[in-house]
Amino acid sequence: MMASYLAQEVQLARRHDKILSQRSVLLQQMENHLGDKKTEHTLQMLAADAAYKRNAALLNDIEATEKRLQARIHLQSHPDIVKIETLYWASVEESIPKWEQFLLGRAQTPVGFEKKNLIKYNVSHPEEAAQR
Repeated sequence: MMASYLAQEVQLARRHDKILSQRSVLLQQMENHLGDKKTEHTLQMLAADAAYKRNAALLNDIEATEKRLQARIHLQSHPDIVKIETLYWASVEESIPKWEQFLLGRAQTPVGFEKKNLIKYNVSHPEEAAQR
């Protein structure tokens, strides 16, 4: 009977060692995985930071170019052209609320749009309108 207890004790000790060995391997794998995740996160943060800086620099370049072009246009433009452009953009901004729902696909063409175009067409091309 003592021999069977000793055999069981040896068998349990071997199982215990095997379990501890597997536990050690799993812990090492978890540490490696965590290290890989940290490295991956660090690389992603560096890439995101680089992209942010690149985008900020591009935006600054675009804004600077836009300012230079605006300054050049206004220096070279005749005052009447500047006035017409200003009135045009004011008109566009005024009509945005009318068109916003249409452009978002939530409504039909604003009321009066088609009629205005037909009236303009008839006034500017009365002979062609009469043929219709």
